[in-house]
Amino acid sequence: MWRRGLQWTALILGATIGAGYVSGRELWQFFGHESGLAIVIFSFLFSFSCYVIMVISYQLKSANYLPVLEIIAGTKLTKAFDGFILLYLFTTTMIMIAGSGATGQVFHLPYSMGIGITGIVLVLLFIKGIKGLLTFNELILPILIGGLLYVLVVYVSKENLQLFAYWHEQRNWFASLPFTALNILPLIAILGAIGNKVKGRGEIIICCIGTGLCLGVVSYIYNSSLIQIADEIILYEIPLFAILKEFPLGMILFMSILLWLAIFTTAAAGMLGIATRVQSFLKEEKPMYLIVLISVLLMLPLTGFGFANLVSFLYPLYGILNLYILARLLTYPFWKKTK
Repeated sequence: MWRRGLQWTALILGATIGAGYVSGRELWQFFGHESGLAIVIFSFLFSFSCYVIMVISYQLKSANYLPVLEIIAGTKLTKAFDGFILLYLFTTTMIMIAGSGATGQVFHLPYSMGIGITGIVLVLLFIKGIKGLLTFNELILPILIGGLLYVLVVYVSKENLQLFAYWHEQRNWFASLPFTALNILPLIAILGAIGNKVKGRGEIIICCIGTGLCLGVVSYIYNSSLIQIADEIILYEIPLFAILKEFPLGMILFMSILLWLAIFTTAAAGMLGIATRVQSFLKEEKPMYLIVLISVLLMLPLTGFGFANLVSFLYPLYGILNLYILARLLTYPFWKKTK
């Protein structure tokens, strides 16, 4: 039970802790000053949302997200949300693959080589289906979170930061809602794909509590560290490097690798949602790696385009959709009784 609960925890963290999170940009955009309470509320909301999605997928024994989506969004809105989720997974995974090419340039690799390596590894990862992804996450997530925590703890200790100062000023608590909503849509896609593999509520509880605690602790320490360098963040596209500026070169390279891993785990989680949904369309079940291969080949030509216009149009739309889904999840006990 504990082992499986931790497997699902790694799967959720792999989808949530992407490059935006590890870089610090996502946290700083939503939190910053007076946000300690917001992060605590976020950890509770996120845990509860995960619990509701996992319980529904477990009860339905779902193999893709569509049956779970029908329960959460309602039958009338399912088709629209289904299309938006597929588009969301496709675009975000494509952007992650493109981002891996940019990250590869840090190590003086050609842009196309960075993309190619990521695409190949993605296909290889799914040769054993979901099991391959779970095994990968079990190995990588402790390194990813451990490395990030190590840097933050060293920085906090070095700068002698007071992590629990200013708790009398918590006016940014409302930021917990959009930040939670931001991460909800991919959760339905991912957790809806494993309902038939969950064995009991015990592992669901372990997973949801573990995920909320991990994200809450890391986010709180990270945000507290970013507050100390608030005046410098504007000079850095990746706020993490403002923290790393006095660290040895080896540590900077190590964290650059962790950034790539964060990009990759997010892309892999997106591919899981795409592959399981596409399998449900097919009359004959195809190997998951084959669907991933075709998806990667479709994405590759598009990684060379600028995504600014696409993102500026889609992300606000996703934000509205996510808030609706979050509201449905938080009120689940009430409308479940009504049904």
